[in-house]
Amino acid sequence: MTEAAQFALSGKELEYPVLSGSVGPDVVDIRKLYAQTGAFTYDPGFTSTASCQSKLTYIDGDEGVLLHRGYPIGELAEQSTFMEVCYLLLNGELPDQGELDHFSHTITRHTMVHEQLAQFFRGFRRDAHPMAIMCGVVGALSAFYHDSTDIHDPQQRMIASHRLIAKMPTIAAMAYKYSVGQPFLYPDNSLSYTGNFLRMTFGVPAEPYEVNPAVERAMDRIFILHADHEQNASTSTVRLAGSSGANPFACIAAGIACLWGPAHGGANEAALNMLHEIGTPERIPEFIARAKDKNDPFRLMGFGHRVYKNYDPRATVMQKTVREVFEALNVQDPLFETALRLEELALNDDYFVEKKLFPNVDFYSGVILSAIGFPTSMFTVLFALARTVGWVAQWNEMITDPDQKIGRPRQLYTGPTQRSYVPLTQR
Repeated sequence: MTEAAQFALSGKELEYPVLSGSVGPDVVDIRKLYAQTGAFTYDPGFTSTASCQSKLTYIDGDEGVLLHRGYPIGELAEQSTFMEVCYLLLNGELPDQGELDHFSHTITRHTMVHEQLAQFFRGFRRDAHPMAIMCGVVGALSAFYHDSTDIHDPQQRMIASHRLIAKMPTIAAMAYKYSVGQPFLYPDNSLSYTGNFLRMTFGVPAEPYEVNPAVERAMDRIFILHADHEQNASTSTVRLAGSSGANPFACIAAGIACLWGPAHGGANEAALNMLHEIGTPERIPEFIARAKDKNDPFRLMGFGHRVYKNYDPRATVMQKTVREVFEALNVQDPLFETALRLEELALNDDYFVEKKLFPNVDFYSGVILSAIGFPTSMFTVLFALARTVGWVAQWNEMITDPDQKIGRPRQLYTGPTQRSYVPLTQR
C-alpha cells in the first residue's frame, strides 16, 4: 500500500499520497487540497514546495552533493568539458565521440548572430550595464529567429535550444565590447566554445589573439560549475514564463532578468567587493572579528550557502583552479593574496567551521574572473552564459511534462475586505 499523509482540517480527515523520487526527500501530493478543503498551503519563497518533477539536477545541501543526470559535479568539472555537459543536460547521457563532434559542430555553426543585431546594440547607451543589454538582446532574438519559436514542434525546440547555447557567448562578448568602445569580433569556428568566447571578448582586429590554455580551462570549469542548479529563482522564472507558452527566447530573457538580482547572480561580485574593502592580508583578523560581531552589519560574502549546509562541492574545484590561473598569469596582487589568506583562516576558525560558513563557488569565481581581466559588471553576464544550458534543458523538460500546467501561485490575502466606492466629492 502506498504511504499516505494524514491531514485534518475543520473536522475533515483526508489522506494525500506521498511520492518518492529516485533520491532525496519524499513529497506530499497536495494537488487536490483546495478542491477538497477550500484551503491553500502557505510557503513563502516555495522553499518547502516541489513545483515540478525533474530528471536533470539533484542537490543534497546537507551532504554537499550536486549531481547532473547522476554525475557528481566534481567529476564533470575535472574530467569533462562544457560541451559534454551541455549534451548531457540536454540529452540525458554523456555523448560518445561521434555524438560530441556532431553536437559541437552544430553549436559552432550557430555562434554568429544576425547582422542587424549590431545595430540593435548601438541603441543602448555606452554606459549601460551589460546585464541590461543581455536582457534586451536575448528577448529580441525571437524577432530575428521566429522560425524556431513554435514550442509544440520538437525540431524547432531543438534548433532554438542550440541557438541559445551557441549565441550567448557572442552576445555576452558583444555586450562587453560595446561597453568599452571596441569593435565586435566575429566568432572563430576553429576554436573551442570557451576559447572562442575569450577571443571575442579580449581579442582585437589589429592583432592575433592567442588563447591561454590555463585560462581557457578555468573558464570552461566555471561554465560547467554554473550550468544548472536545480529549481533556483532564475530557473523557476524560466519555467514559470514557459508555462504560459511563451517562446524560448522570451523565457531565457526572463531568467536573465531574475539572475541579475544581487541575491542570486551577483554574489561573486559582492565577494570581490568585500575583498577590495579588506584590502590587504594584514586587515583580515579585523574583518573576521567584525563578521563574528552580531551588532556589526559586516558580513563575509562568498561564505556559506542557502542550500549547501556543508562544503559547496563546486568550491572544491574552484579552489584548485584559482591557483592554476594565478600561476599561469603570474598574478601578483594583494587582492588575490588576501583571498587565499582569508580562505585559509576561515577554514581553520572554529566559529566558521561550527556554523559551516565554508567558502562557496562565488568566493572563488569572482577572484578568478578578476584575475583573467573581466570587470565586475561582466560577472553576472558570465553566469547567465553558463546557466543558459540549464535553463534550456529545464524549459525543454517542462514543455514535454504531461503534468505541466500554467503556473498560478496562490496567496494569503491580508488587505481590506469588500467596501463601497465613495465619490471624490465626499472624501
